[in-house]
Amino acid sequence: MTVLLVSGTSTGVGKTVVTAALAAAARTHGRTVAVCKPAQTGVGDDRPGESDIDVVERLSGVRGIELARYPEPLAPDVAARRSGRPMLELAAVVDAVLALDETHDLVLVEGAGGVAVRLGAAGFTALDIAAAVGASVLIVAGAELGTLNHSALTVAAVRAADVKCSGLVIGSWPTEPSLAARVNLEELPLVTGVELIASVLDGAGLLDEKEFGALARTMFGEFTDSLLG
Repeated sequence: MTVLLVSGTSTGVGKTVVTAALAAAARTHGRTVAVCKPAQTGVGDDRPGESDIDVVERLSGVRGIELARYPEPLAPDVAARRSGRPMLELAAVVDAVLALDETHDLVLVEGAGGVAVRLGAAGFTALDIAAAVGASVLIVAGAELGTLNHSALTVAAVRAADVKCSGLVIGSWPTEPSLAARVNLEELPLVTGVELIASVLDGAGLLDEKEFGALARTMFGEFTDSLLG
């Protein structure tokens, strides 16, 4: 059984599509997969089909669970306080992930924003989840200028928490990459000391499940097989 936490260098870097691609790749290789989104923000209860879990299920066909939802697009602990809804507890997340781990080959946990974002009570973060369940972390990064700094800081934070970093993924590779983006392909592994696993094409989230599954298998099939042994 394996747990992989998918986090990012910031918000909007493509974590959800990467999570879906990992799920689809493992599924097409005959593995059982589950996805957990501890805290969803920015989506109201009256907006079905718009959550990150909805996107993952649509693209990969893999079912997921969401543990808390807050309507304002803010860090989860802030959104919880402002909404008056209960804050997420680390113990509840750990219990949910471990329960999924008992019955699936791979459990993917999608964070919110970056690794230092506070997710709930007592300010716990994605790194606290990873440490508690024995997960490694996959970092989703941007392609453009600034990503070297963001990625280096993120990987340093993961290592400081004594959590394994399994690799980097560029979450949205532009159709017409700039000079900075092209150079960053070479520089990211050098700056971070972490392997760049894949670059997900911009617009991949618009594909149907079959097309997305084929793309995911090409990008992440070898990685997920290696991860699962």
